[in-house]
Amino acid sequence: MSLLETLIGPITSIIDKVIPDKEARAKAKLELLALEGTQELKQIEARLSAIIAEAQSRDPWTSRARPSFLYVMYALILFSVPMGVIAAFDPIAARAIGEGMTRYLAALPEALYALFGTGYLGYTAARQWGKVKGVDQ
Repeated sequence: MSLLETLIGPITSIIDKVIPDKEARAKAKLELLALEGTQELKQIEARLSAIIAEAQSRDPWTSRARPSFLYVMYALILFSVPMGVIAAFDPIAARAIGEGMTRYLAALPEALYALFGTGYLGYTAARQWGKVKGVDQ
C-alpha cells in the first residue's frame, strides 16, 4: 500500500468536514483521485516520505527538530500572559516590548515563515500517517 493510498482516507475525511457544499466536495475528491498516479502526486509522496523518514530517524536532533520548533512557537504565543501582567503595572514598558517584538518578527525573512508552515503541515501529515499505519500512538 502506497503512502498516498494510506492518506486518501484521512484527506477525504478532511474534505468532508471543510467543504460544506456537496458539489464542491465531490469535485475536490475527484481532483484528489485524478492526482493519483500523476507526476505531481509522486512528488508530493516523495516529500512526505522524506518527512516521515526524518521523523522516524534514530538521531534525536533529526527526529525532534520539527516538534522542538513548534514548542518554540508555542512559547512565543504563551509569552502573551506575562506581557499582560507587565502591561497592568507598566503599560509603557509593555508597549515598548511589544513594538520591539513586532519589529523583530517583521524583520524575519518570509522564507522562514514558509519553512514553519511547511514543517508544521509536514509534521502533522507524518504523525497522521504513523497513526494510520499503527506505528505511532
